[in-house]
Amino acid sequence: MANFVQEFKEFALKGNVMDMAVGVIIGGAFGKIVTSIVSNIIMPPIGLLLGGVDFTDLKITMKAATEEAEAVTLNYGQFVQDVVDFLIIAFCIFLMVKGITKLTAKKEEPKPEEPAAPAAPTQEELLTEIRDLLAKK
Repeated sequence: MANFVQEFKEFALKGNVMDMAVGVIIGGAFGKIVTSIVSNIIMPPIGLLLGGVDFTDLKITMKAATEEAEAVTLNYGQFVQDVVDFLIIAFCIFLMVKGITKLTAKKEEPKPEEPAAPAAPTQEELLTEIRDLLAKK
């Protein structure tokens, strides 16, 4: 049992796990902020443009309420609002990851140019050299 506790302690105190825990906590708080922005700032003007509709109230009643049971409804308005929340969060995370990638990317240093290899001699130059060597003999 002590070995298991020691392994868990080593796992929990690794840098990546701690970073992930902080990310989850900040992500949860960020999600609440985005939900508030969507619910209180973005969706009301959209609802106003659509004739004063509050998206969270949009639903289809599948079975009317009775004295014994509540109505059975399909709350698609809340689903629409949750999809908008998700899209905004996904877009923000995309921008954040893109920015972090840009900051952490190593800039490649330009490589010094290697001297160009001498061009292969043409056929005429080779024949001229051969002629000159034969003339010297």
